[in-house]
Amino acid sequence: MIAYIDGKLAYKDPTYVIIDVNGIGYQIKISLSTYSSLPTGERCRLHTYLHIKEDAHTLYGFTSVAEKEVFLHLISISGVGPNTGLMILSSLSVEEVQQAIIREDVRTIQHVKGIGAKTAQRIILELKDKMKKEAFATDTLAAPAASTYNTNRAEALSALVTLGFAKNVAEKTLDAIIKREGRDLSVEELIKFALKSS
Repeated sequence: MIAYIDGKLAYKDPTYVIIDVNGIGYQIKISLSTYSSLPTGERCRLHTYLHIKEDAHTLYGFTSVAEKEVFLHLISISGVGPNTGLMILSSLSVEEVQQAIIREDVRTIQHVKGIGAKTAQRIILELKDKMKKEAFATDTLAAPAASTYNTNRAEALSALVTLGFAKNVAEKTLDAIIKREGRDLSVEELIKFALKSS
């Protein structure tokens, strides 16, 4: 198991990063909260989980141990794969996931794209006691630096298409969010609103 990868952040996208470690580029899937806390071109460390399937070996990375632990709890549930786990952690913060499970808030978890009522109930049922017992170290994640409106919209659109949205649906959703919330939203905020509104 690869516990973490420490190197230079060579490429950063809302859904994955490439970290250069001594000339080898590791492609690592990430959540939006991890994306927002990573500076481009600087040295960084991601706590990783290696998911092995017959046709792929995929690395998932997290800036905090707490986020990785919540991710591991989520993917231990039947019907929640690594991509769904990342989708949950892209839509909700670590604290929001923990609180929703502890409070048995099915609706909050169900608002995540691809999570139905039964899966949300299963997540709560199986993780409620674990979440109550464990006290996770909560790292405060830095907010992303605000860049231009068009760049943020384009990055958000690219990420949503990667996450499985149809491009025309994603565009309409983003335009509605910008009209409602204003133009000064970060890429992470745009994607979170889009995931919650789908």
